Amino acid sequence: MPRPPVARDKLLAAFEQIVLDDGERAATLDAVATAAGVSKGGLLYHFPHRQALVDATLQRLEELMQQDLEGMAAAPDGAARYFLVTSLFEDSQLDRALIVASRLVQAGDENARAALKRLEEAWYELILADVGDPVVATSVQQMGDGLYHNASIGLLPDGSAQRHTILEHLLAAVDRLSPRL
Repeated sequence: MPRPPVARDKLLAAFEQIVLDDGERAATLDAVATAAGVSKGGLLYHFPHRQALVDATLQRLEELMQQDLEGMAAAPDGAARYFLVTSLFEDSQLDRALIVASRLVQAGDENARAALKRLEEAWYELILADVGDPVVATSVQQMGDGLYHNASIGLLPDGSAQRHTILEHLLAAVDRLSPRL
């Protein structure tokens, strides 16, 4: 049986959930402590100020990004296809971390902006290495970003068969565009 989350993990999860549900401004230290079921003193033991919570959240994003990049680099069907397949929003840990980082960027957090920029650049480099053409790599990345955006805000059809058809059409387009695939 897995051990219950420690206070630090509960605090990070509470911060993430508040940012997702109510926005970055609502994620005050008091709100995070209350949501995590931890005293404010307990929160301050782990995170002496709000920026420490933000920094820890971005560090977690960096770890999730690294895992994704490793999976992408090792994908048997190639980085471009991996990128598109994983661009369907699934409410994964990485999906949630990306949305939290996006909301932090909207609030002016430059560290979050830099983290997202590093991820976009790393995705691009892996896609480029796979397809061998900068225009195709940019096209794949834009297709994936559009797919992710539409899936994350509920604009894609609800049926998995319809989503699968859309994804198959995009994968076929990548195959036609890429001279190396």
